Amino acid sequence: MAVTNSGAGAVPAAASKLTPQDRVPQQARRANGTSETLKRLRANIGPLSTTMLRELESTLPWYRRLSADERSSLGLVAQNGISAFVSWYEHPSSPSWVLSDVFGTAPTELTRSISLQRALQLIRTVVQVVEDRVPELASATEQVALREAVLRYSREVAFAAADVYARAAENRGAWDTRLEALAVDGILRGENPDALQSRISALGWTSHNRFTIMVGPAPAEADATFLATLRRAAGRFAADAMVGIQGDRLILVLGSVADPETAYLRLSELFAPGPVVYGPLAATLADATASALAAFAGMAAAKGWTGAPRPVSAEDLWPERVMGGDDSARRALVSNIYRPLVTASNGLIETLNSYLQLGHSLEAAARDLFVHSNTVRYRLRRVCDVTGWDPLIPREAFVLQTALVVGRLATTPKQAPDRPAARG
Repeated sequence: MAVTNSGAGAVPAAASKLTPQDRVPQQARRANGTSETLKRLRANIGPLSTTMLRELESTLPWYRRLSADERSSLGLVAQNGISAFVSWYEHPSSPSWVLSDVFGTAPTELTRSISLQRALQLIRTVVQVVEDRVPELASATEQVALREAVLRYSREVAFAAADVYARAAENRGAWDTRLEALAVDGILRGENPDALQSRISALGWTSHNRFTIMVGPAPAEADATFLATLRRAAGRFAADAMVGIQGDRLILVLGSVADPETAYLRLSELFAPGPVVYGPLAATLADATASALAAFAGMAAAKGWTGAPRPVSAEDLWPERVMGGDDSARRALVSNIYRPLVTASNGLIETLNSYLQLGHSLEAAARDLFVHSNTVRYRLRRVCDVTGWDPLIPREAFVLQTALVVGRLATTPKQAPDRPAARG
């Protein structure tokens, strides 16, 4: 190749024919092209925004169904996205613009209006509008670089949108957890049912009857993962569920349980070792407080029954609760067992008393009452029909005997106490 001069300063002959514009360094030429592209981008922000809004209306049916305020909020987000792209294209090394410039104060409204999937559809539409206009926005030598910038921009915005929704979900989850704790505490303290109903409705609670409260020891690591697992498990057996932790106690509130026996057994496996007690079924939210108090009283008295099943009903612990000073258990024994037996007459309470006092012997009770043993057996079956407790089962006989003692102590002198059966 020919040179114009010899020596160290020699240059190719072809180089001597380059014009001054051709000899501009490549980096400078890229900068000039970028500056020209930036000018075009800035000049087209308005037309791009208009085109983008028309595209949203025509391609996204769900966008057309939004209210005017919601469309305005989302349209502002999309317009901010286009404006922010111009700034980012000029300084692509600073991605911190995404949250503040694109979404601004919209995250709360955005997450309420549309799902993450729809937000990504909106972003895709915005990016597509810019990409379709690339031939008008950049020269032929700059179009490839601009398209690559659009792709990187769309990635940044997509990640930013996911971050917005993740933070909103975390905030909503934290708020729901606090509201759930307040609702559970309100049930335990017997707050106004209307206020409680409003509070649990905010959590998505739909049940209006058949409330059940389970109480037991909380696991050592009752973190958010455990609580989520417990809620999912409860959702398999109940229409609604709330979870509360108070110190070392775990409280589970269930609504409309389909199969109580199976539900209590399976859910008790998620509690820490120790007694798990469930309260009586509450017909209304107002009755749920009494059910919760019964469950807590049962948990405190459960250690008095060494053979108690797990889980155990608070009603099965009436004797231990009475001995522990639970007045609600005393009233329950009187109203559910003693008074029905007194009202039933036909010698039921006398026969039961004799049977229990004479070592659970049918023959001994028959001799004491001067009746046939079959008569004693029949009357004891009637006791089971009237009270729901079978005196032929030792544990249930203990409940019945406690009810007789409590009932006699509750009887005033003006009331007719149970008398021994007439003999001969």
